Amino acid sequence: MSENESRFQAISHITNRKAMPVATPEPLSKIWATDVFNLAKMEESLAKNAFKAVKQTVQTGVPLDAIHAEVVAAAMKDWAMSKGVKFFSHIFYPLTNITAEKHDGFIVTNSEGNAITEFSGSLLIKGEPDGSSFPNGSLRMTNAARGYTAWDPTSPAFIMHTENGSTLMIPSVFMSWTGEALDKKIPLLRSNAAMDKAGRRVLTLMGETEIAPLNASCGAEQEYFLVDSNFANTRPDLLLAGRTLFGASPAKGQQFDDHYFGAIPTRVQVFMQDLEDQLYRLGIPAKTHHNEVAPGQFEIAPYYEAANIAADHQQLMMTLMKATAKKHGFMLLLHEKPFAGINGSGKHVNWSVANTTQGNLLDPGSTPHDNLNFLLFCGAVIRGVDKYGPLLRAVIASASNDHRLGANEAPPAILSVYLGSQLEQVFQDIKEGKIATSTKGGEMDLGLAQILKFERDPGDRNRTSPFAFTGNRFEFRAVGSAQSVSGPLVAMNTMLADSLNWVADALEVELAKGNDQATAALAVLKQLMELHGNVIFGGDGYSAEWHRIAVEERGLLNLPTTADALPYLRQDFIKELFANTGVLSNVELESRFEVYAEQYMLTIEVEAKLVIEMAKTLVYPASTHYLADLAMTNASMADLGVEMDNTIPTSIATETNAMIAAVAELEQAIAKHDFDSIEQHMNFCANDIRGLMDKIRSHADALESEVADDLWPLPKYREMLFIK
Repeated sequence: MSENESRFQAISHITNRKAMPVATPEPLSKIWATDVFNLAKMEESLAKNAFKAVKQTVQTGVPLDAIHAEVVAAAMKDWAMSKGVKFFSHIFYPLTNITAEKHDGFIVTNSEGNAITEFSGSLLIKGEPDGSSFPNGSLRMTNAARGYTAWDPTSPAFIMHTENGSTLMIPSVFMSWTGEALDKKIPLLRSNAAMDKAGRRVLTLMGETEIAPLNASCGAEQEYFLVDSNFANTRPDLLLAGRTLFGASPAKGQQFDDHYFGAIPTRVQVFMQDLEDQLYRLGIPAKTHHNEVAPGQFEIAPYYEAANIAADHQQLMMTLMKATAKKHGFMLLLHEKPFAGINGSGKHVNWSVANTTQGNLLDPGSTPHDNLNFLLFCGAVIRGVDKYGPLLRAVIASASNDHRLGANEAPPAILSVYLGSQLEQVFQDIKEGKIATSTKGGEMDLGLAQILKFERDPGDRNRTSPFAFTGNRFEFRAVGSAQSVSGPLVAMNTMLADSLNWVADALEVELAKGNDQATAALAVLKQLMELHGNVIFGGDGYSAEWHRIAVEERGLLNLPTTADALPYLRQDFIKELFANTGVLSNVELESRFEVYAEQYMLTIEVEAKLVIEMAKTLVYPASTHYLADLAMTNASMADLGVEMDNTIPTSIATETNAMIAAVAELEQAIAKHDFDSIEQHMNFCANDIRGLMDKIRSHADALESEVADDLWPLPKYREMLFIK
């Protein structure tokens, strides 16, 4: 079967496909967290003293002793086996943006040759995967391979069900034999501890006496595309790169603005219901789903949770999304820009800081000008974004996210803070030494009796800001859809810890002068705004004028590519930030630079090889086939004395020759290996390799618009985006 026949058969299969039966969803109260060994399950199965010890560990982070670990292990095994589980796994999060797991059975044999089940405290606490076969940035050599996983009691164990069986999953950290962090969880836990310590220091200086542990929270809005598997399986680029390397824009894209929040396709609704049923059983609070802006694009958003648990849940959710989509005949695309010419996908990370005594410290309340704790914590965020903007850009840097940032659909690559008109005025007043006041949004009255009046928010939203305040939290909008949220959370927690320590130092100076706490706080905030207020921007982040002002007048950095951003991980001020807070040592930070740089270059290399292969084996044969058909037709017409217009054949020949010439250039470019540094190699990939790939694509996409439709081998955008 030829490729184009496969394409038309795929269309026929999809359009004649029978709908999957829709099951009646079970009540949430019946299924919620049924597959999670949470505190409620532990309270049912543990002795009081053991449960009290575990609860204290989960809520405050104090160590759990070995005796209680034995009790927890036994109860966890009994609970899992009662649900048909025979295997367990320490699930961990290496530097790959995906999860890793090694499955072990509960089975052991005794001296009589009988099989028994066993799961001791030592097995719960520690596992031992290979430490050199995961990305490690030279922290581990092949001949020094020992690595450890260690149970994280603060993130509950759960059961993962598949068609091939069920496994008890134990969230864990991953480290080398020499103690360096090889994963994304250890730095996240460290960053939260650093932020907690610094936050308590500020609150104590502000007169708070009862201060519960502070914890970052996270709610990540996940955007994604769905493409029918029949289409995706005939596209080598979607299979191996997760995005379309070729594809002409269809006549209709998203220009009518008719997909966003539109009626969800029935088949997609069935997929969403199935997915959310599984998420609820795992205690993942999926709250919102809807159509996104681009055709074929959707979003799911969970309710906020503690950052560590939210990061684990986000990884699990991405795994379940892909598996469930496959079951429903879809390929789920998490690439930030799978289709050119329409919006890409992000993962907006909503982030705040709270505890049980002071509440949400980024909630301004109804009178933010009087809420000094809020003003200090919000000010600390402003300072952090201004001082460590390059770090925030680096932790969201990837070959895929480079396609999206700054593309008039996503936040620009310049890091700025949006506060809204009310808060921006409060901080501006503080900077000018005025007594801070704030205005309310007023009442929304449409003049319609049947529409109830309501209080309008004091500030609008800014969809072009990469780091926006949205009422009681900050929304980091530049995070990529395929990325782990751990990296951004580590950066935000760590920069906040550093800024809170700066605030505490400044408060101590002001209080030593004999000032009261309100006067001291306002003096510190005035100083902070004078130093870092330039990062606040409430206008259009897409505009060329803002790019000019940001760079030329405000001194902010524009880092459009990963090659521009990642080297900042090697800068002394970033090293000092992580070392002083204890989040990452210099060698751990350097390892991350090496890993992410390698992933960037390998991603572009894979895409370049695919471009060459597809151009040669799919596009070129289709265009030459059509040229041959046109030549035969023209010859036949000439025999009849009919003169044909050669505009189309000439155009196709020109584009084909230009494409093949560019392919030869790209083949020569990817053979280059003599680079003086990683930075030079990354820049070569960002500029030369990517430039040649775009050049080839421009010719291939032009050919798609001219070659006969029945000869074109690849499913087209109009089919993949609109046929569901």
